[in-house]
Amino acid sequence: MRMDDAQAQGLAERALEHWGGTQRAPRLVKQRENIVFDAVLRGGTRVALRLHRPGYQSRAAIDSELWWTSALAERGLPVAVPVPSLSGALVEAMDDRAVSCVGWLEGGPIGSGEAPLAGSADARAALMRALGRLIASVQETTDALSLPADFERPAWDIEGLLGEAPRWGRFWENPAFSAAERGIVEQARTLARERLEAYRADGADFGLIHADYVRENVIAGPHGLALIDFDDSGFGFRLYDLGTALTQSLEEPDLPVLARSLVAGYRELRALSDEAEGRLALFLMLRTFASAGWVVGRAAPEDPRQQIFTRRVVRMARHVLAGTTPWD
Repeated sequence: MRMDDAQAQGLAERALEHWGGTQRAPRLVKQRENIVFDAVLRGGTRVALRLHRPGYQSRAAIDSELWWTSALAERGLPVAVPVPSLSGALVEAMDDRAVSCVGWLEGGPIGSGEAPLAGSADARAALMRALGRLIASVQETTDALSLPADFERPAWDIEGLLGEAPRWGRFWENPAFSAAERGIVEQARTLARERLEAYRADGADFGLIHADYVRENVIAGPHGLALIDFDDSGFGFRLYDLGTALTQSLEEPDLPVLARSLVAGYRELRALSDEAEGRLALFLMLRTFASAGWVVGRAAPEDPRQQIFTRRVVRMARHVLAGTTPWD
């Protein structure tokens, strides 16, 4: 059940006592999967307090997420650094919720899903190239880590994306689809499973991924791009990260340039064959699938995102079924 803002504020203030209290009242930033507050601890450290959604991630999974981001930060990656509580733990319990704090990253999101990317065409291309480098650097650094034996994160594998109980919900049942559209989606879902199984058998690049490179999670700061919100991270196809990074640009008129720039930046640090690049439309479609499942239980039927997300699904399904891409 969603908390009202006053309840969330009270819980945040109590939770922050685990970190020694604050200099000022915490400021509510957002309520989505987690409730996030901006706070300044008594020692002066600015943090993002996360009140984790009950039942969304296990305590072990949250501990693993924070272990990973700590390891990335230690190796120079621009990510939010977990801040231990007074007890030395990275995760505390409050009522029925896990709570955690991470260091605040200066800057602001590179954009939002509700508006086109700002800036000139050259600036937008440069941004996507930098984002491609960031994605590759996270994956490259992660591959060099030795994960703890008890490391636990969910799977964005074939079943997590396309099975009967996908991670973000049964997208094909989204009520915003017409009967004809649902038929197209079902065809594309069947084809996607066949292609993912073939890709996996062919040695797909599969490992730990962030899985949510939406604009709101990429921060433009004083030293370049940084990455927040690893809450949906897990084990999956590495191409899924590139697909998530393009989803909010599907309506951009310069999508072909943005897609090429993203791939070019990625290739500066990590290999990507032409054959793998040819699968990018498939993974972009898979992300639209996930979003159409996610929005059902998180937004009212009249919320404009319902139509936006289902339109994207149908558009990408038609492309994949026809063997084309939206940047052809």
